[in-house]
Amino acid sequence: MKNFIFISPNFPANYWMFCRELKKNGLNVLGIGDQPYDELSNDLKESLNEYYKVSNLENSDEVYRAVAFLTYKHGRIDWLESNNEYWLERDAKLRTDFNINSGFKAEDIPRIKFKSKMKEYYAKTGIPTARYHMVDNLENCLEFAAKVGYPVVAKPDNGVGASHTFKITDEEFMKEFFKLKWPDTTYIMEEYVNGEVNSYDAIIDSKGEPMFETGNVTPMSIMDIVNNSDNSIFYILKNLPEDTRAAGRATVKSFGVKSRFVHFEFFRLLKDQEGLGKKGDLVALEVNMRPSGGVTPDMIDFAHSTDVYKIWADMIAFDRSTMAVGDHAYCAFAGRRDGKDFAMSHGDIMEKYGHQMKMMERIPDVLSGAMGNQMYVAVFESQEEMDAFYEDILKCNE
Repeated sequence: MKNFIFISPNFPANYWMFCRELKKNGLNVLGIGDQPYDELSNDLKESLNEYYKVSNLENSDEVYRAVAFLTYKHGRIDWLESNNEYWLERDAKLRTDFNINSGFKAEDIPRIKFKSKMKEYYAKTGIPTARYHMVDNLENCLEFAAKVGYPVVAKPDNGVGASHTFKITDEEFMKEFFKLKWPDTTYIMEEYVNGEVNSYDAIIDSKGEPMFETGNVTPMSIMDIVNNSDNSIFYILKNLPEDTRAAGRATVKSFGVKSRFVHFEFFRLLKDQEGLGKKGDLVALEVNMRPSGGVTPDMIDFAHSTDVYKIWADMIAFDRSTMAVGDHAYCAFAGRRDGKDFAMSHGDIMEKYGHQMKMMERIPDVLSGAMGNQMYVAVFESQEEMDAFYEDILKCNE
């Protein structure tokens, strides 16, 4: 029996389903987390063979000792994974320390976590990337901005999501940025790309071939949503465009991805941009070597009448899957921000869209910055129906 350690299986809350499918496939599923066992959901408890509680997942030594104990008790660990961006470096270090060969090791981290290092791997595929400058001093950053033109975007080179990202619009804001940035963090500064984010989401087998592919679109900038406390929208595409598929597969090969669920982000240009391409072209943004966050796996299931939790677990256990993919639809996410005077009440929304609604719940505070406070997830046969849903659900009283 293969031993699989799942780090933080209780967060996000839907990740218990990865564990469920692993256990169904005959793996010995061992969880490590900092939530007391009695507070775990019954679904998660039933999906684990054993759970090791640490006082704090941030404590590297404590997590190391947990892995050591589980190794001593159960034997060699075959897989270790969190499927979580926040723990990617920790996962890689633990694989290195315990010689777990099914996943990225510590030496792989720079190219999959540092935005500056990603660019050379995109270059191998021929996919353009925004020009950039590693933030050093004010004078050189002003010179870079003069070269590429305002606005420019500054963000941690090794960051999660849109955390501490700045859209710098002029010289005065550039000076302010140097006061606001974290002092011990390396920042990358890039030319602004006028585009909407299109993703390639896939489950990749041990040979680097896709077992399942889809994609999503984020019409609004996550950076702006976080910085402006705005509503949040994105949707799973009914059909993956061929250029996104080709770009995603090329990126898989360039980065050497094997046996993973991935979420790669590209800009689709909204207008011609010198040095990057024509309107509609794809420009590389960043790779994420894990599933798209939050409830996105569930949304993928709704959009394609399938079960990506099972496909992923089948990849782990068998390197193939017989899980069917059914009818395709758009699956729309709308995250409404508290404090806004929305035209439609919850009751109005359910009366009009209840038959298409798949999920509706409060968003955890830790995710609300990028996703809003109250989410609605619904499926639609056409882009026109989905656009009308967004217009209704986000309209505010004047």
